[in-house]
Amino acid sequence: MATIIGVRFKNAGKLYYFDPGELWPVPGNFVIVETARGMEYGQVITGVREVSEDLITPPLKTILRIANERDARHSEENERFEKEAYQICQRKIEEHKLDMKLVGVEQTFDNAKLLFYFTANGRVDFRSLVKDLASVFRTRIELRQIGVRDEAKMLGGLGPCGRPICCGSFLGDFQPVSIKMAKEQNLSLNPTKISGVCGRLMCCLKYEEDNYEQTRKNMPKIGKDVETPDGFGTVIDLNVLKETVLVRVRKGDSSELKTYPVADIRWFRPPVAATPKPAPDAARNERSKPQQKPVPYDAYPLEVITSDGAFDEDLPTGDDAATEAETADPLYQNEPLTEEIDEDASPSSWQQAVADALRKAHDSSR
Repeated sequence: MATIIGVRFKNAGKLYYFDPGELWPVPGNFVIVETARGMEYGQVITGVREVSEDLITPPLKTILRIANERDARHSEENERFEKEAYQICQRKIEEHKLDMKLVGVEQTFDNAKLLFYFTANGRVDFRSLVKDLASVFRTRIELRQIGVRDEAKMLGGLGPCGRPICCGSFLGDFQPVSIKMAKEQNLSLNPTKISGVCGRLMCCLKYEEDNYEQTRKNMPKIGKDVETPDGFGTVIDLNVLKETVLVRVRKGDSSELKTYPVADIRWFRPPVAATPKPAPDAARNERSKPQQKPVPYDAYPLEVITSDGAFDEDLPTGDDAATEAETADPLYQNEPLTEEIDEDASPSSWQQAVADALRKAHDSSR
């Protein structure tokens, strides 16, 4: 078991795990940690706990110390400096006439590195811009190109629902979202209705997808014939949230639309039979057996013995023998049903006549 602690560096950023060491910070405390970018100032989200070593990626970085008031003032100074660096970098981009949009600026806690995040339609040659920024700030400069979803996460905003966007308020990681999720939830496929402020599919489509998939497994498909308390009918529509089914109930020559709960209808569900798998040894033995080649019919010697014990040499061979054997069979000599059946009779009478005729033909063939 490994002892870990969860730290977050942004309001809705990803949660990172560190080794608390001899310290025992509680959720809400600010700590100074060592990361791949250098020293960082973050907030403790999850307290000290033990997890299996298989769930973490060793080695874990160790927390350097719990932040004090001096560290808090230094973090505020860095935030003010980031705003000034943003304005300077924006002017430099306009001077170099680069087709890029500056999104945000971050500075490490130890002031060893300055990161600029931007978006662009394609690749941008910003080598001259990096040299110009390095001469101004006298520190290490990094420019990172991000996507539109990361841009919306950094800038924030209001979603179509009127609330702050999920990725900017509480989502740590982006989950894959597909158009299939919108179809499963019977949403409009109009891009303006299912897209977020970033122009991509809304992240909230993923929230209820598991519930829709699980509920649909217990409901009949559209077009399925079902049995309702009012008779048989065909499924027209499904309401997954209410777990109700709209059925077109047949009543003579007319039909009627009615809504029923899933628990009140019945339909045929084909059983899922598990195909037995052969044992590995048996399958291996079957593959190892040599395949036998088919032998022609004429290759076998035809030996026919008559009733007096003598060989009959005049018997036909090959296909002629097979043909004569079939014609000699009494089953082939019997004529088909010769009894006439009255089709105008009632269904029960002519069905009984067919059954009697079949039974009579079967007895005569014995």
